[in-house]
Amino acid sequence: MSNSISLLGLQWGDEGKGKVVDVLSKDIDAAVRYQGGHNAGHTLIVDGKKIVFHLLPSSICHKNIKCFLGRGVVISLDALFSEIDDAFEFIGDIKERLVVSNAACLIQSYHIKIDQLRERSRSGTKIGTTGRGIGPAYEDRVGRRSIRVADLFDPKVLKIKLEEALDIYNFLIKRHDETQQEDLNELLDLNLKQAERLKPFVGNVISELKKYKEEGKVVLFEGAQGALLDYSLGTYPFVTSSNSSLGGIAPGAGVSATSIDYSLGISKAYTTRVGEGPFPTELNEEIGSYLAEKGGEVGASTGRPRRCGWLDAVLLSHSVYLNGIDGICLTKIDVLDGLETIKICSDYSSALTREEILESMALNDVEPQYVELEGWQEPTAGIQNFNDLNDQAILFIEKVEELCGAKVVMISTGPRREDIIIREYPLKR
Repeated sequence: MSNSISLLGLQWGDEGKGKVVDVLSKDIDAAVRYQGGHNAGHTLIVDGKKIVFHLLPSSICHKNIKCFLGRGVVISLDALFSEIDDAFEFIGDIKERLVVSNAACLIQSYHIKIDQLRERSRSGTKIGTTGRGIGPAYEDRVGRRSIRVADLFDPKVLKIKLEEALDIYNFLIKRHDETQQEDLNELLDLNLKQAERLKPFVGNVISELKKYKEEGKVVLFEGAQGALLDYSLGTYPFVTSSNSSLGGIAPGAGVSATSIDYSLGISKAYTTRVGEGPFPTELNEEIGSYLAEKGGEVGASTGRPRRCGWLDAVLLSHSVYLNGIDGICLTKIDVLDGLETIKICSDYSSALTREEILESMALNDVEPQYVELEGWQEPTAGIQNFNDLNDQAILFIEKVEELCGAKVVMISTGPRREDIIIREYPLKR
């Protein structure tokens, strides 16, 4: 049992983290978003109404939880204010429950322009970016030229930094489309105007989280995207621009890596991916379409259909190892109901060894090797007790545990909060 828990998608995102947060919410005091931008989507159902957040932690819907955006997040203020307005409509004023790090970097309009112009002009490999400026904003962060939240409240420093940024970005933008160049004064005025609205939310995330830890309160670190999109450990170059693995917590939130008491990994009972990149177990035939339709597989951020395939236990076990996962929550097992045969990728056939493949994520020329299991006709949908599952579903879960090296402690059997089996609860009650 733990006071500090990380919640991490183990695949390419869209694993159903929002549902798991909802289940754990009654025992959480604070939630921290530590990386990514508004390219990650959490779909939530509040009083029967659907709401999608991209920046705000999904925990914001629970009035007992304080939420933090750490320094590792790149923030579009337009997107943040839009979400704050949406939250007000559904759950009221969140001013007392949201803290934005004064060290977080900001996405500017020139980041968005160059991101979209680059993707359109690529003659070779398409990355499948959302075009929302996240990549260029992280480039500025690494290049030590970011506009940070704190800069908004010092007009002289802000103007100098914007001038320096536009020297670079207007030059780049002009190469693609000179009509889209940015005006310094307009951009400065916009930033100063946004600063006034942002000011009540700005705080010191490190000191507040330290206080929570000293008081023994339960803190959830909520990752965006999934571990296989980590820019260092994922399927490079088809990755996001931040550490979407467990390693992003320490620099992104300002806490010690050793302060995480329990790491809960989230995985679908099959595999999906949005955008470009290798996908060894992808199904292009009838079963792939079946999974997509039954699972409602459309990206929350992009609206793009998700590519679907069998569960890849090679990549899943790799994510478990790299992130020190203590337990797995397996989601959407009900989507597999009714299939005659279910497959799990247990190995790859390739000229490279398994270790070489995983070191470089060289997945383009691998042939998945499958374990075939008998499917089940009895529905798992809505089941809340493990022993009520049919024998074939239990065998499937046990095979996942065997291949991935971690226990399946929770199983989501449907979209509702109560559609879940809890074998081991990861939080202190």
